Amino acid sequence: MHLSRVGISKLCFVLSLAFCAFLLLLIPGLQPPQRPVDPPQPRPHGRTKAGWEGGVGQPPSLSGALEKAHEAQVGNPRTRGHGAKGETKDVDTLGGQAQTPKAKSSALINMAVGHKDSAPFSGSNSLHDLHGLPRPRDRLELGDIFIAVKTTRKYHKSRLNLLFQTWISRAKDQTYVFTDGEDKELRKKAGSHMINTNCSAAHTRQALCCKMSVEYDKFIESQRKWFCHVDDDNYVILPSLMRLLSSYSHTQDVYLGRPSLDHPIEAPERVKSDGLTSVKFWFATGGAGFCISRGLALKMSPWASLGNFISTAEKIRLPDDCTIGYIIEALLEVRMTHTRLFHSHLENLQRLPTDTVLGQVTLSYGGYENRRNVVSIGGGFSLAEDPTRFKTVHCLLYPDTEWCPSKTHH
Repeated sequence: MHLSRVGISKLCFVLSLAFCAFLLLLIPGLQPPQRPVDPPQPRPHGRTKAGWEGGVGQPPSLSGALEKAHEAQVGNPRTRGHGAKGETKDVDTLGGQAQTPKAKSSALINMAVGHKDSAPFSGSNSLHDLHGLPRPRDRLELGDIFIAVKTTRKYHKSRLNLLFQTWISRAKDQTYVFTDGEDKELRKKAGSHMINTNCSAAHTRQALCCKMSVEYDKFIESQRKWFCHVDDDNYVILPSLMRLLSSYSHTQDVYLGRPSLDHPIEAPERVKSDGLTSVKFWFATGGAGFCISRGLALKMSPWASLGNFISTAEKIRLPDDCTIGYIIEALLEVRMTHTRLFHSHLENLQRLPTDTVLGQVTLSYGGYENRRNVVSIGGGFSLAEDPTRFKTVHCLLYPDTEWCPSKTHH
């Protein structure tokens, strides 16, 4: 039986339709099973990662007297930082505008005394930049800070014993002692946190820069967020330090300290065919202490790491704290943030208002015009019992300390 051409065409068309239908039935079975779709996540408030660390929203703000006290402590955020080129503004604290010591000191002291140094400080007060937008900030814990204490062997007993008895006892895991000689008693107290730099014990530019070079390298190794340097005659008020650093992000370029001069220092930088050229920059005096964010410290590496700090210091022939300022301001072109919360023995500490003492970050002691140069603050110890006033400050901050008098008065 022969099929006509029309019949063959119809048969092919029907077979094609059947084959296509068969394929359509197979296709769903060949596809992989679909995953459940995650629900959309809420977007954080505030700015993106470019303006906020990790894109985290603004923490809740404090109100009333607490926020005013913080503003008095770290300065008005709308005026913090630097103005036009060549102009530097203080992050003032106690010497800023509209200061009435009695109005703000009680809040500062209550905050200092009430803060537990072992608890994380979230920095929950409201801070804004010049555009009214939230500033980046750290959720900071004491363990995020690397505190370097520079000393020398001859001061191990006369100075360091007092520090271990007072503020270091509250920050042993965060404090590293950099010295120039081995000491069994100090090693017993500090353990691996005593760093014998093997630098010279002389108080020379080279010896000081040698120790600072080791401090820098140890900080970089630590992976901590903040590097703070102090001398062996400084008392560090830890709650105030936490509040100050919590106002900034450790990933940004932050250099906090107090200059010992009222003008930038000038130093020869390099030799040209027509002679030396000079550079001007601010630096924070090491005698009062200073702090550097990790983000900025990492940028300092070409001039500071693995012994390069000593070479950089030799280039300008200046001490360690000056070299820090040179690297940050002159080479990296990052402006130092001036603050009056750091204090050295070179200033007249007796002029510091009594009711603002506990709101500072560092204190010191020494001689001034043949008189004892210490802060004027009363407490459970007489001046003869506590000539530096460090014990008095410590007992006001931590009245539960076992050796503190049972009743401490301002």
